[in-house]
Amino acid sequence: APLLFTLLAHGSGSLVQAALTQPPSVSANVGQTVQITCSGIYSSYAYYSWHQQKVPGSAPVTVIYANNKRPSDIPSRFSGSGSGSTGTLTITGVQAEDEAVYYCGSQDSSSADWGYEGTKQWGSETQTPSIEEEDRP
Repeated sequence: APLLFTLLAHGSGSLVQAALTQPPSVSANVGQTVQITCSGIYSSYAYYSWHQQKVPGSAPVTVIYANNKRPSDIPSRFSGSGSGSTGTLTITGVQAEDEAVYYCGSQDSSSADWGYEGTKQWGSETQTPSIEEEDRP
């Protein structure tokens, strides 16, 4: 069965009018590389972060912060980059356990909390197609 791979970036708080945006869809097979972009950052919130939520209602886990920093307990297949107003999350060799909801957000350089609670700005909702277990014939 295909794996549902969802990117969600949602409006929240006082900065909804500056919504971040993502492409409408991204798809891949297990083992392939997935890249998800997020754009529209305020110059004062100069860093992108990415958060993974595997269980609905649970606290998201930060997988990338400050554009390209990865917490020590996050697999190395997750990487990030930021250039100008665009941030990118890359999952190199995507695995079944990467099935999740992903949030992109922006943070400022003075934030003492690089996690989910420190995120200042969110975007609008998008969903990706499934990641397939293997290539279709």
